[in-house]
Amino acid sequence: MITIGKTAAIRTTVDENNTARAVGSGSLDVFATPMMIALMEQAACACVEDGLETGQTSVGTEANVSHIAASPIGAEITATATIEYVLGRRIGFVVTAYDKAGEIGKGKHTRVIVDAENFMKKTRTRA
Repeated sequence: MITIGKTAAIRTTVDENNTARAVGSGSLDVFATPMMIALMEQAACACVEDGLETGQTSVGTEANVSHIAASPIGAEITATATIEYVLGRRIGFVVTAYDKAGEIGKGKHTRVIVDAENFMKKTRTRA
């Protein structure tokens, strides 16, 4: 069931593969902003996963996130997503990310529930 207030968390460790230098979003060996956003999205997916019907998935449609502190290689990062609202198939989340020193990012994220097969059929027609 998808309910307001439900929370999920996902963790990762900063390594040479998820730094700004590695993903091309900067030149430093710190946790990359795109990787932080992806971790937040993973938390949001985990938050709704058990509420989806067979054949359904959720797709991200909006992210409005601030990355406010850098995390070095070796830091453990935790991203959380909490369901803020449910409007039909649209689900809004409050997302945060932090390391042992404190909050590193925060914002809002929106996902929409879709039928996976139908969604992919529409995607293929755009190629």
